[in-house]
Amino acid sequence: MNKKILQTLEFSKIIQAVANLAASDLGKEQVLTLAPSIDKEEVELWQDETEDGTKIIKLRGSMPIPKLQNVRPHLKRLDIGASLNGLEIAQIGKILRTTTELNRFFENLKESGIEMNRLYDLADNFVTTPTLNQLIRETVDEDGHILDDASPALKGIRTGIKRGENNVREKLDGIVRGKSAQYLSDAIITIRNDRYVIPVKQEYRSHFGGVVHDQSSTGQTLFVEPQSVVELNNRLRQLQIEERREVDRILAEISNEIAPYSKDILNNMFLLGKLDFIGAKASYAKNVAANRPLIHEDNEVKLLSARHPLLDPETVVANDILIGGENQAVIITGPNTGGKTIILKTLGLLQLMGQAGLQIPASSESQIGLFTEIFADIGDEQSIEQSLSTFSSHMTNIVSILDRMDNKSLIIFDELGAGTDPQEGAALAIAILDKVGAVGSYVMVTSHYPELKAYGYNRPQTINASMEFDVNTLSPTYRLLIGVPGRSNAFEISKRLGLSEEVIDTARQLIDGESQNLNEMISDLENRRKMAETEYLEVRHYVDEAEQLHMDLQTAVQQFYAEREELMKKAREKANSLVEETEETADQIIKDLRKKQIQGHVENVKEHELIDAKTQLSGLRQEEALAKNKVLKKAKAKQVMKPGDDVMVQSFGQKGVLMERADKNHWVVQMGMLKMKLKESDLILTEPEKEPNRKMIASVRSESNSHVSPQLDLRGERYENALAELDRYLDAALLANYPLVTIVHGKGTGAIRQGVTDALKRHPSIKEFHYAPPNQGGNGATIVEFKS
Repeated sequence: MNKKILQTLEFSKIIQAVANLAASDLGKEQVLTLAPSIDKEEVELWQDETEDGTKIIKLRGSMPIPKLQNVRPHLKRLDIGASLNGLEIAQIGKILRTTTELNRFFENLKESGIEMNRLYDLADNFVTTPTLNQLIRETVDEDGHILDDASPALKGIRTGIKRGENNVREKLDGIVRGKSAQYLSDAIITIRNDRYVIPVKQEYRSHFGGVVHDQSSTGQTLFVEPQSVVELNNRLRQLQIEERREVDRILAEISNEIAPYSKDILNNMFLLGKLDFIGAKASYAKNVAANRPLIHEDNEVKLLSARHPLLDPETVVANDILIGGENQAVIITGPNTGGKTIILKTLGLLQLMGQAGLQIPASSESQIGLFTEIFADIGDEQSIEQSLSTFSSHMTNIVSILDRMDNKSLIIFDELGAGTDPQEGAALAIAILDKVGAVGSYVMVTSHYPELKAYGYNRPQTINASMEFDVNTLSPTYRLLIGVPGRSNAFEISKRLGLSEEVIDTARQLIDGESQNLNEMISDLENRRKMAETEYLEVRHYVDEAEQLHMDLQTAVQQFYAEREELMKKAREKANSLVEETEETADQIIKDLRKKQIQGHVENVKEHELIDAKTQLSGLRQEEALAKNKVLKKAKAKQVMKPGDDVMVQSFGQKGVLMERADKNHWVVQMGMLKMKLKESDLILTEPEKEPNRKMIASVRSESNSHVSPQLDLRGERYENALAELDRYLDAALLANYPLVTIVHGKGTGAIRQGVTDALKRHPSIKEFHYAPPNQGGNGATIVEFKS
């Protein structure tokens, strides 16, 4: 992947944001080397690791990785036989302790049954060294200071040092607090050249004897070691030398203990850095509300609800960005400052992030491609040093892109062909797009040229798109509209700003017919898109209801079969129990018959007859004995069904109406919106519902009259919620016996207004409806009159 694209799309800012989330220098080093890959297996591996990291954040908060130092230089010194200092050993000890903690952390995750894609395999490569950990912990603290208990000799020496320091200080305290204090510049005890001294006025330098170790900058104060403490200081100094020798011996001993584990420590350090790196990627995904993208082998990119990660998440507008498949080229048109360039950068940057193993700020159903190269020509790259114009600079870059692109490249052009004569620029833009299309690269381009709108409309595998503009507010909405080219809004804007109709009409006559037809075509496409969007929302509402009903039916069927199987099992067990009891009785009867035959009491009873009787009795044991249940047969016989009857469908627990007989054993049943072919044995006739008492309705209407407002406000509601609220309100208004009501739906995009109009047309109790007068809201409200 070329490095220029990383700078153009500000990928380095993403990397820096991730690096700031790393807990250690080890993780930060790995983040800073992050770059997109063109190997699918590698990208999938990286995405697996990031997904594992996000799962840990959701379940455990984070991995227990503290700030760690790079100990590679320390280990290299060990390899050549050098000894480490206390701080270096402490840093290695921290690596080993963290290794143990992480190993225990992942064991706990595994025991909890939490599944991971890759991190368990990583954790299995840790090498724990409990003996070495304990040795370092008992010898060195976290700051690298050698502990007193590191050896008995060191403890004895340090005890002697403390005793010697106390003796020296007591001796000097006697001087500082005694009669000789008058000869001192200050009543303090300090240290010079590792020996305790006192500040003596220059003129009394010989009063205390001893050794002068230093003097003040003015020369008025001498730092003197009095003769009375010279011997004490000498003994203290000797102990300090012995302490240093013992510390060096201990450090050399520990260094020798660490040296055999240098490769294991280096391996652990790398793994800790890797886990910290993965944790930083996961933390960034959480911060930008990112999801893992799917990878499409044929480079069909679908970024759903995509957001640019460097923009303010509170104000950024999410867009669906689609390219690939049937749309090899996407041409975006629209006004300046409408967000076209941001769309290009979002596409390129999210693709780079996905190929680098980062999750992207888009919905979980989004998918990216796997491009070998991403090229971009964005912004003003005019070079003063090279004396190139804006057009020349862009064209130089475009020439380089055309020379290097292939059928697995993604190309982004901002204002293609701009900076020169419009006619020539448009021709160049079309020729460049033809060249890109011939190679098979995927391209997204922004432009103002109307010729490109026609190109996108007529050329195969090419689609128009635009940035929506709200003429009412004279401002862009930053919404990307796929399939609709941008159109000029100059006349509408000028009209709203007060330009006279005469001037506008004159301007309309001056533009050529082809441009006028193009704008009319775009306007028609916009209207059709809005109508399709409204119809889609309505159909989506019904589809959601149908899906929910289907799920309920599936659940009911499963419950029915489970309960039926359980009942059949119990019935078979009971039937078999009865048969077994009968067989026992029969056996006893046969025994009695044989006994009587032997004794001569019964004549003409043959043995084969006894065997036949036994066989017939055994035949009473049947698996489907309940199928001959006479009680159920009688109950079924009483049901004489005919079309129009109300029935209860037992398997679904729902009421329905018989429409027609499908065959001898089946009926077509209407249940709400669904018609189903059901077995007659599954249906039970029910009593039809009685019509409500009209007097009761009148009382309900009069009672409800005080609780229903004559006006319904649907502004701000979602489309589905608005239509449901409208339906409930119309029923309530009819019960309240209102002659007419007002529906306030606002103007907006017109989706809710159109939905209200369609609903009112279908309602059987509405006599007529029309928009409100201008002083009562105009076409932002509808007056509805009910039938009397």
